[in-house]
Amino acid sequence: MRLWRSLQRGAQRPGRSSGYAATIGGFDGIHLGHRALIDRAAALADARGLDTLLVTFEPLPKEFLSNEPVARLTSFRERWRILEKDGPGVFCVLPFNARLRSLRAAEFTALLAGAGVRQLVIGHDFRAAYRGEADADWFRLHAPAMGMEVDVISPVCAGTERVSSGLIRQALLAGELEHAARLLGRPYSMRGRVEHGEHLGRTLGFPTANLRLARRRTPMDGIFAVRVHGVGEGIREGVASLGTRPTVGGVRPLLETHVFDFSGDLYGREIEVEFVARLREERRFDDLGAMVEQMHRDAAAARAVLAVR
Repeated sequence: MRLWRSLQRGAQRPGRSSGYAATIGGFDGIHLGHRALIDRAAALADARGLDTLLVTFEPLPKEFLSNEPVARLTSFRERWRILEKDGPGVFCVLPFNARLRSLRAAEFTALLAGAGVRQLVIGHDFRAAYRGEADADWFRLHAPAMGMEVDVISPVCAGTERVSSGLIRQALLAGELEHAARLLGRPYSMRGRVEHGEHLGRTLGFPTANLRLARRRTPMDGIFAVRVHGVGEGIREGVASLGTRPTVGGVRPLLETHVFDFSGDLYGREIEVEFVARLREERRFDDLGAMVEQMHRDAAAARAVLAVR
């Protein structure tokens, strides 16, 4: 998978073909609905001898347009890692800014055509360009004149529910991790490189792998039973705290994971923390002694949950 930062005419060359089958969106979470778009683009690319292109944005449009931080399901690194396993040939991340927002529908579509997009796959509720004037009907009507065929994907459902990033955020906020996993098509996880912290956990007998989350707001917080990928061979189990650590005066969201029965050095290593069950809410303790007592109870509860899931 190749990374692009631009769709400027002539800036990129198609890989193995004379053009691209592309899909566009925020793709926060890479859920089952997103997979339908990506899979359809891949099928059209194979049928027509094209390469595949996924176009997304940083920050997400909702982040740029909102005065409040958006609860991100996935950071840039997480989206890349999910997609690199079986994703598109090209992952294009456009900077969402005032200039991109101000493009009119014809200008935005011309940008896609100039980059080699010959087949465009979008969702039924997709909107782009200035004030969202380019919706699915607009693309159907106008894109063919610019050399692009358009496929519009119907809503994707899991059971009776229409899959969406918003619904997944609701499930995570409520601690319904199995519900979220059904909508995502996989367990919800976060990943990053382990950083040095204050080493308080080690002092208290609970050394943790600390991950900065590359987002201003997380979709959930609390204490969780987890499985950890990237710690040596196989999958390890543990207990994790996701939040701001109010007992020690924390402010920024942090994911702290205690890996059971592990004593090695993880600093600088990229790990993935898979959330299995929410054990309780984050809370502030009156002193460190009370917090340590609760940490022992949390570890025991996590082991019990992980033994049966």
